Amino acid sequence: MQKLVSMLKLATCIAVGCVAAGAAGAQTVLKASHQFPGGKGDIRDEMVQLIAREVAAADVGLEIQVFPGASLYKPNDQWNAITRGLLDLTSFPLDYASGRHPEFSATLMPGLVGNFDRAMRLNDSDFMKDIKQIMEDAGAIVISDAWLSGAFASKKNCITSPDTVKGQVIRAAGPAFEEMLAAAGASITSMPSSEIYTGMQTNVLDATNTSSASFVSYRLFEQVKCLTAPGENALWFMYEPVLMSKSVFEKLTPEQQQAILDAGEKAEAFFNEEIRNGDAMMVETYENAGVEVVEMSKADYDAWLEVAKGSAYKNFAEKVPGGDELIEKALAVE
Repeated sequence: MQKLVSMLKLATCIAVGCVAAGAAGAQTVLKASHQFPGGKGDIRDEMVQLIAREVAAADVGLEIQVFPGASLYKPNDQWNAITRGLLDLTSFPLDYASGRHPEFSATLMPGLVGNFDRAMRLNDSDFMKDIKQIMEDAGAIVISDAWLSGAFASKKNCITSPDTVKGQVIRAAGPAFEEMLAAAGASITSMPSSEIYTGMQTNVLDATNTSSASFVSYRLFEQVKCLTAPGENALWFMYEPVLMSKSVFEKLTPEQQQAILDAGEKAEAFFNEEIRNGDAMMVETYENAGVEVVEMSKADYDAWLEVAKGSAYKNFAEKVPGGDELIEKALAVE
């Protein structure tokens, strides 16, 4: 009978995500998944790994196992998994979930952010309060804010003014950029950033835009001829926070919840300190690989913004309930 009871206890522990931890008692194990390469080189993986280390150091009976490189969930499956409580934590490009919540397209709207200082001010704005409320209502909470700048690159020619994308098959990270690029004459192919390399290698793609971190960690310099760096006129910024399942978070003890929040705060501070070096690292990496590197001029940026206003901005305001008000809140942030 005693053996049977022990077996039942073990089975129950496994079912709820616990493992034996000797004299220290039961340890709750959480799973974190993301699509980005593991190891040093991608700041999003480093954020999640930092959170895992900090939570372990807090000694509150909590462990986080990190599964990088889409090894646990495919990129587009993570939102559903997080909101349903099937996955515990993720580093997630929020616009990937815009099919379910079209408001999220505002977090990858051309020209809306502009630079890292403004991105940090956006985090505490009414605009982001609305976005985070939608996330929470769906079942996800933000552990760390993160905005990544991005670039353009092509196998054919440098992308600067809108006419330079005409006739190219390009990957854009979300609907707003897709609408703008299509309006400029590009053909669109959708895929997560983890598939861009293969898309270029197999000639499915001529060009892409994605985050500076992805341009480096996915080694896209091996496939492209010219990189358009963010520079002084950054058209592309994307919100890629560390998220946690709300239902999973609420089941933790107060001490465990605080450990998660404290770790998330440290990861965000690490991100804010390191991310500004990311663009410089990308430029250096591409120049060393023999890729031509250019920047958009202010005239190029303004021309793109006019295209965006007549396509992405217009469509967002018309098709998304409250979309015009949401954009106004974002633009109101100085």
